[in-house]
Amino acid sequence: MFSNLVKWATVVVTISACAAAMAAGDRHAGYYYPTPTSSETYTARAKTFDDSNRKRRIFFITELTNQMMENPYPPPFAIFPKGEHAEKLIITALYENSYNTLYRMRGLLAILTARARTTPIFQDFAVQDVYTFLDLLKLLGFTQLTVTDGDTFAHRIYVK
Repeated sequence: MFSNLVKWATVVVTISACAAAMAAGDRHAGYYYPTPTSSETYTARAKTFDDSNRKRRIFFITELTNQMMENPYPPPFAIFPKGEHAEKLIITALYENSYNTLYRMRGLLAILTARARTTPIFQDFAVQDVYTFLDLLKLLGFTQLTVTDGDTFAHRIYVK
């Protein structure tokens, strides 16, 4: 009887967490990642390109994913856009004990910044020493980034 009570309590807590996320307007929480327990706002140094749109954001993520798939090892994370206009980016770790703290996620963002600085976008504007991966997201018109270990950790960054 006690184990059934624990199971029902777990179900109620899970449903409550999903309902809270949905009420907050986050329909992806509980499906692609756990409800974020922390967030921050990043004020970008860049301005969104006038021609940034859903198609351009999806193309960028597709190219980034294709580059990762060319490596001789499986990618350590998945990166994909969501939202009606593909304005929300999600990065999900694909392995246990990987990117499961805010500090590890910041390390991943540092790696993505280094990679972004070699792209033609950064080099054409001569900003590769100033802009970060989050600035690149702003250039492309992304408004939020959610990073998750795919298990219990999720952090949201609003890009302004």
